[in-house]
Amino acid sequence: MKILMVLTSHDELGNTGRKTGFWLEELAAPYYAFKNAGAEITLASPTGGQPPLDPKSNEPANQTDDTRRFEADREATAALATTVKLSDVSQEDFDTVFYPGGHGPLWDLAEDATSIRLIETFLAAGKPVALVCHAPGVLRHVKTPAGRPLVEGKKVTGFANSEEEAVGLTDIVPFLVEDELKALGGIYSRGPDWDSYVLQDGLLITGQNPGSSPATARALMDAMSALDAVKTEA
Repeated sequence: MKILMVLTSHDELGNTGRKTGFWLEELAAPYYAFKNAGAEITLASPTGGQPPLDPKSNEPANQTDDTRRFEADREATAALATTVKLSDVSQEDFDTVFYPGGHGPLWDLAEDATSIRLIETFLAAGKPVALVCHAPGVLRHVKTPAGRPLVEGKKVTGFANSEEEAVGLTDIVPFLVEDELKALGGIYSRGPDWDSYVLQDGLLITGQNPGSSPATARALMDAMSALDAVKTEA
Protein backbone atom coordinates (compact mmCIF):
# COMPACT_ATOMS: atom_id res chain seq x y z
CA MET A 1 0.00 0.00 0.00
CA LYS A 2 1.33 3.42 -1.00
CA ILE A 3 0.11 6.33 1.13
CA LEU A 4 0.59 10.02 0.47
CA MET A 5 0.60 12.35 3.49
CA VAL A 6 0.13 16.06 2.70
CA LEU A 7 1.46 18.68 5.13
CA THR A 8 1.17 22.46 5.26
CA SER A 9 3.94 24.86 4.27
CA HIS A 10 2.40 27.83 6.12
CA ASP A 11 4.11 29.01 9.32
CA GLU A 12 2.51 32.35 10.30
CA LEU A 13 -0.40 32.47 12.75
CA GLY A 14 -2.25 35.33 11.10
CA ASN A 15 -0.74 38.68 12.09
CA THR A 16 0.02 37.64 15.66
CA GLY A 17 3.75 37.26 15.08
CA ARG A 18 3.47 33.69 16.39
CA LYS A 19 4.41 30.57 14.48
CA THR A 20 2.15 27.74 13.35
CA GLY A 21 2.39 24.80 10.96
CA PHE A 22 1.42 21.14 11.17
CA TRP A 23 0.55 19.40 14.45
CA LEU A 24 3.15 16.75 15.24
CA GLU A 25 0.81 14.14 16.77
CA GLU A 26 -1.39 14.28 13.67
CA LEU A 27 1.60 13.31 11.54
CA ALA A 28 3.33 10.92 13.92
CA ALA A 29 0.40 8.74 15.04
CA PRO A 30 -0.86 8.00 11.51
CA TYR A 31 2.70 7.67 10.21
CA TYR A 32 3.42 4.78 12.55
CA ALA A 33 -0.02 3.23 12.09
CA PHE A 34 0.72 3.12 8.38
CA LYS A 35 4.33 1.98 8.87
CA ASN A 36 3.27 -0.82 11.20
CA ALA A 37 0.85 -1.98 8.50
CA GLY A 38 3.72 -2.19 6.01
CA ALA A 39 2.73 0.84 3.96
CA GLU A 40 5.11 2.86 1.83
CA ILE A 41 4.73 6.52 2.87
CA THR A 42 5.51 9.66 0.90
CA LEU A 43 5.38 13.08 2.56
CA ALA A 44 4.47 16.11 0.45
CA SER A 45 3.84 19.83 0.99
CA PRO A 46 3.02 22.83 -1.22
CA THR A 47 6.58 24.16 -1.34
CA GLY A 48 8.44 20.91 -0.65
CA GLY A 49 11.30 20.52 1.77
CA GLN A 50 10.91 20.92 5.53
CA PRO A 51 7.34 21.81 6.55
CA PRO A 52 6.91 24.10 9.56
CA LEU A 53 6.10 22.43 12.85
CA ASP A 54 3.62 24.17 15.14
CA PRO A 55 5.89 24.71 18.16
CA LYS A 56 3.02 24.17 20.59
CA SER A 57 2.56 20.64 19.27
CA ASN A 58 5.98 19.71 20.61
CA GLU A 59 5.51 21.15 24.08
CA PRO A 60 5.71 18.50 26.84
CA ALA A 61 1.96 18.51 27.46
CA ASN A 62 1.28 17.67 23.81
CA GLN A 63 3.94 15.02 23.31
CA THR A 64 2.98 11.37 22.95
CA ASP A 65 4.85 8.11 22.54
CA ASP A 66 4.43 8.50 18.77
CA THR A 67 5.77 12.08 18.68
CA ARG A 68 8.80 11.11 20.74
CA ARG A 69 9.37 8.09 18.53
CA PHE A 70 9.12 10.25 15.41
CA GLU A 71 11.61 12.82 16.67
CA ALA A 72 14.11 10.06 17.45
CA ASP A 73 13.53 8.31 14.10
CA ARG A 74 16.24 9.38 11.66
CA GLU A 75 14.44 7.90 8.66
CA ALA A 76 11.21 9.70 9.54
CA THR A 77 12.85 13.06 10.24
CA ALA A 78 14.87 12.80 7.02
CA ALA A 79 11.66 12.20 5.07
CA LEU A 80 10.08 15.20 6.78
CA ALA A 81 13.03 17.42 5.90
CA THR A 82 12.73 16.51 2.22
CA THR A 83 9.00 16.45 1.50
CA VAL A 84 8.04 16.23 -2.15
CA LYS A 85 6.60 19.35 -3.76
CA LEU A 86 2.85 18.88 -4.04
CA SER A 87 2.76 19.93 -7.70
CA ASP A 88 5.07 16.99 -8.50
CA VAL A 89 2.64 14.46 -7.01
CA SER A 90 0.14 12.36 -8.97
CA GLN A 91 -2.67 10.35 -7.43
CA GLU A 92 -1.92 7.53 -9.89
CA ASP A 93 1.18 6.74 -7.83
CA PHE A 94 -0.71 6.23 -4.56
CA ASP A 95 -3.53 4.16 -3.11
CA THR A 96 -4.80 6.81 -0.71
CA VAL A 97 -4.03 10.20 0.85
CA PHE A 98 -4.01 11.46 4.45
CA TYR A 99 -4.00 15.11 5.54
CA PRO A 100 -2.69 15.91 9.04
CA GLY A 101 -3.93 19.17 10.52
CA GLY A 102 -2.49 21.97 12.55
CA HIS A 103 -3.60 25.54 11.89
CA GLY A 104 -1.29 25.99 8.89
CA PRO A 105 -3.55 24.19 6.36
CA LEU A 106 -6.31 26.79 6.89
CA TRP A 107 -4.10 29.36 5.18
CA ASP A 108 -2.41 27.42 2.39
CA LEU A 109 -3.89 23.99 1.62
CA ALA A 110 -7.46 25.24 1.92
CA GLU A 111 -6.80 27.61 -0.99
CA ASP A 112 -4.23 25.54 -2.90
CA ALA A 113 -5.50 24.63 -6.38
CA THR A 114 -3.08 21.71 -6.61
CA SER A 115 -4.35 20.22 -3.35
CA ILE A 116 -7.96 20.75 -4.38
CA ARG A 117 -7.44 18.96 -7.69
CA LEU A 118 -5.49 16.20 -5.99
CA ILE A 119 -8.33 15.40 -3.59
CA GLU A 120 -10.83 15.48 -6.45
CA THR A 121 -8.73 13.07 -8.52
CA PHE A 122 -8.26 10.63 -5.64
CA LEU A 123 -12.01 10.47 -5.08
CA ALA A 124 -12.73 10.21 -8.81
CA ALA A 125 -10.38 7.23 -8.93
CA GLY A 126 -12.31 5.54 -6.11
CA LYS A 127 -9.54 6.05 -3.56
CA PRO A 128 -10.27 7.05 0.06
CA VAL A 129 -9.26 10.44 1.43
CA ALA A 130 -8.73 11.04 5.17
CA LEU A 131 -8.28 14.34 6.99
CA VAL A 132 -7.96 15.11 10.69
CA CYS A 133 -8.53 18.10 13.01
CA HIS A 134 -8.12 21.34 11.00
CA ALA A 135 -7.37 19.45 7.79
CA PRO A 136 -11.08 18.90 6.92
CA GLY A 137 -11.03 22.65 6.30
CA VAL A 138 -9.00 22.02 3.15
CA LEU A 139 -12.18 20.58 1.63
CA ARG A 140 -13.81 24.04 1.48
CA HIS A 141 -13.26 24.44 -2.30
CA VAL A 142 -13.27 20.76 -3.29
CA LYS A 143 -16.12 19.94 -5.66
CA THR A 144 -17.99 16.87 -6.86
CA PRO A 145 -18.00 16.06 -10.59
CA ALA A 146 -21.34 17.92 -10.71
CA GLY A 147 -19.69 21.07 -9.33
CA ARG A 148 -21.29 20.89 -5.90
CA PRO A 149 -19.34 21.20 -2.63
CA LEU A 150 -17.82 17.81 -1.85
CA VAL A 151 -19.04 17.80 1.75
CA GLU A 152 -22.62 18.72 0.88
CA GLY A 153 -24.91 16.07 2.33
CA LYS A 154 -21.98 14.09 3.75
CA LYS A 155 -21.31 13.16 7.36
CA VAL A 156 -18.21 15.08 8.39
CA THR A 157 -16.36 16.26 11.47
CA GLY A 158 -13.37 18.48 12.20
CA PHE A 159 -11.96 20.82 14.83
CA ALA A 160 -14.95 22.09 16.81
CA ASN A 161 -15.71 25.76 17.47
CA SER A 162 -15.46 25.12 21.20
CA GLU A 163 -12.02 23.57 20.77
CA GLU A 164 -10.88 26.60 18.74
CA GLU A 165 -12.21 28.86 21.46
CA ALA A 166 -10.36 26.83 24.07
CA VAL A 167 -7.02 27.47 22.33
CA GLY A 168 -7.85 31.16 21.94
CA LEU A 169 -7.70 31.36 18.16
CA THR A 170 -11.33 31.89 17.16
CA ASP A 171 -10.63 35.44 15.96
CA ILE A 172 -7.23 34.62 14.44
CA VAL A 173 -7.94 31.77 12.02
CA PRO A 174 -9.21 32.65 8.52
CA PHE A 175 -12.30 30.51 9.10
CA LEU A 176 -13.69 28.06 11.64
CA VAL A 177 -13.66 24.46 10.45
CA GLU A 178 -16.99 23.55 12.05
CA ASP A 179 -18.76 26.62 10.64
CA GLU A 180 -17.29 26.12 7.17
CA LEU A 181 -18.29 22.47 6.92
CA LYS A 182 -21.82 23.35 7.99
CA ALA A 183 -22.01 26.30 5.56
CA LEU A 184 -21.06 23.98 2.71
CA GLY A 185 -23.97 21.68 3.53
CA GLY A 186 -21.99 19.07 5.42
CA ILE A 187 -23.79 16.99 8.03
CA TYR A 188 -21.42 18.02 10.78
CA SER A 189 -21.27 16.23 14.11
CA ARG A 190 -18.72 16.04 16.89
CA GLY A 191 -17.82 14.33 20.10
CA PRO A 192 -16.82 15.95 23.39
CA ASP A 193 -13.92 18.39 23.19
CA TRP A 194 -10.57 16.59 22.75
CA ASP A 195 -12.12 13.09 22.65
CA SER A 196 -11.46 10.85 19.67
CA TYR A 197 -14.26 11.13 17.11
CA VAL A 198 -14.14 9.89 13.51
CA LEU A 199 -16.70 9.73 10.72
CA GLN A 200 -16.71 7.95 7.38
CA ASP A 201 -19.06 8.72 4.53
CA GLY A 202 -18.19 6.70 1.47
CA LEU A 203 -14.59 7.45 0.51
CA LEU A 204 -14.35 10.47 2.83
CA ILE A 205 -12.96 10.00 6.36
CA THR A 206 -12.67 12.88 8.84
CA GLY A 207 -11.40 13.12 12.43
CA GLN A 208 -12.23 15.85 14.93
CA ASN A 209 -9.01 16.73 16.76
CA PRO A 210 -5.42 15.66 17.48
CA GLY A 211 -6.55 12.77 19.68
CA SER A 212 -8.59 11.45 16.75
CA SER A 213 -5.45 10.87 14.66
CA PRO A 214 -4.91 7.17 15.49
CA ALA A 215 -8.57 6.28 14.93
CA THR A 216 -8.66 8.26 11.67
CA ALA A 217 -5.63 6.34 10.43
CA ARG A 218 -7.24 3.03 11.42
CA ALA A 219 -10.45 4.00 9.65
CA LEU A 220 -8.46 4.73 6.50
CA MET A 221 -6.69 1.38 6.62
CA ASP A 222 -10.01 -0.38 7.23
CA ALA A 223 -11.45 1.40 4.20
CA MET A 224 -8.49 0.27 2.11
CA SER A 225 -8.92 -3.33 3.31
CA ALA A 226 -12.62 -3.23 2.43
CA LEU A 227 -11.83 -1.97 -1.06
CA ASP A 228 -9.20 -4.67 -1.51
CA ALA A 229 -11.71 -7.31 -0.43
CA VAL A 230 -14.20 -6.09 -3.02
CA LYS A 231 -11.54 -6.17 -5.74
CA THR A 232 -10.54 -9.70 -4.72
CA GLU A 233 -14.14 -10.90 -4.89
CA ALA A 234 -14.54 -9.32 -8.30
